Amino acid sequence: MREWIRSHRFMMARRLSQLGILGLYVSANVYGFMLLSGNLSSSLVMKKLPLADPFALLQMFSAGALLGLDVLVGGALVLLFYIVVGGRAFCSWVCPLNIVTDAATWTRRVLLLDKSIEKKLWLSKNVRYWVLALSLILSFITGVAAFEMVSPIGLLSRGIIFGMGMSVAPILCIYLFDLFAVKNGWCGHICPLGGFYSLVGRLSLVRVKHNHTKCTLCMACKDICPEKQVLGIISKRSGAIVSGECTNCGRCVEVCESDALSFGVRNYINTNVGEKE
Repeated sequence: MREWIRSHRFMMARRLSQLGILGLYVSANVYGFMLLSGNLSSSLVMKKLPLADPFALLQMFSAGALLGLDVLVGGALVLLFYIVVGGRAFCSWVCPLNIVTDAATWTRRVLLLDKSIEKKLWLSKNVRYWVLALSLILSFITGVAAFEMVSPIGLLSRGIIFGMGMSVAPILCIYLFDLFAVKNGWCGHICPLGGFYSLVGRLSLVRVKHNHTKCTLCMACKDICPEKQVLGIISKRSGAIVSGECTNCGRCVEVCESDALSFGVRNYINTNVGEKE
C-alpha cells in the first residue's frame, strides 16, 4: 500500500487540487461559502481578489471588448502564477477535463486498446497552436470570444458548478475520442488553452529534472507521459525538461524507480548549454 501511494502521490495530489477547486466553486454557488466564487474563466477570492483566464481575455481583446482594470489585474495574476510554476500545470492540476481524458487513457491501458485498435487517425501536436490562432481570428471576425463559446473545459466546469444538463454530451464525445480515436487526443493535440499555456510555460521556474547518472533507461517515464516528446533528454544528459508542453503532472517522477527524475527549480544560467548539471 505504501509503495502504491508513493507511485501515485502526484496523481492523488492533482485530483485533490482539481476537485478541491471545483468544490470551492460549488460551495460558493450552493452554500454561499465565498472563498472562491465564479468559474474558471473569471473568479473572485474572498469577494475581493480578481482572477481571470488570460486566454479568455486575449480572445475578448481580439473581439474588440473593453476590459476593466480588475479583469486585467486578475488575468495578470494568473499569467504570472503560471509563468512561475509552468503554464501547463493548469492542464494537469486545475482543468477538470483532465480527469475525463485521464480516465480515457486509463481505460485504453486496461482494455489494451493501444494494441488492439488499428491507428487510422493521426494528429500533429501542433494542431493546438493552429486552433489557438483560429480562435483569435474568429474572435476578431465575430466580435465574441470564439473558443469560450464552445470550450468543453468551460462547459464541464460550469456544468459541475451550476448543473450539467446537455453539456454532458460534448464531454462524452471527448472521452470517446480519446478512447477510440487518438490517445490523449484532446489535451495533447487539439486544446488551444493547452497550446496557450505551452507558450506561457517555456520560461517557467518549476521543472522536472533528469539525473543521467541514476537513469537505467527503463523508459517507464516515456510509457506513462502524456507528452512523450518533452522527454527527449532521457538517455542523453542530465538537466531540466525545458519544453513548455510538459504538464508538470509528475507521473514520470512517480514511475521512475531509480529516482532519476524529480521536481526542481530551473537553472537559467545553464539554459543555453542544454541545462547540463
